[in-house]
Amino acid sequence: MSEEINTTAEVVEADALPRCREVHTGKAHSSPAENAPASMKAKPFENKSEAEWAYERLILYIQNFEKALDNEHEVAMGFVGGDAGVLKIEGMGYFDPDVITFYGSDASGSKTQLVQHVSQLSVILRALPKPEAQAEPERIGFQLAAELEKA
Repeated sequence: MSEEINTTAEVVEADALPRCREVHTGKAHSSPAENAPASMKAKPFENKSEAEWAYERLILYIQNFEKALDNEHEVAMGFVGGDAGVLKIEGMGYFDPDVITFYGSDASGSKTQLVQHVSQLSVILRALPKPEAQAEPERIGFQLAAELEKA
């Protein structure tokens, strides 16, 4: 039995956001859970649908991935197990109880949307060069996390 004493807030937060552990070779790498917005921690994961819970954690992974990018690259998503190519992530959402959707554009600039059941969720995050005409890279992960705070 641990002799560590936790406040009620710490117990609730630990219950709402299960542990996340990652080990990487080379330079230090932050955990996606370190950046979890307070609004995400406020509702225990047992009270979230599979879609809501997957959506929130994907936001953290995207945001964490973007932290490691330089100003010449943006996050995109590769499709696993198919020839669909890559989607520049421009939006993301969920539809309870179990569907996640990604909005964006493909390499040719065509509007693209992926609708996926959480049981089939498998995402590859990729760094793609930002458009030359664009001064700053778009950081969708940070925009999505800000929306969680508003909710």
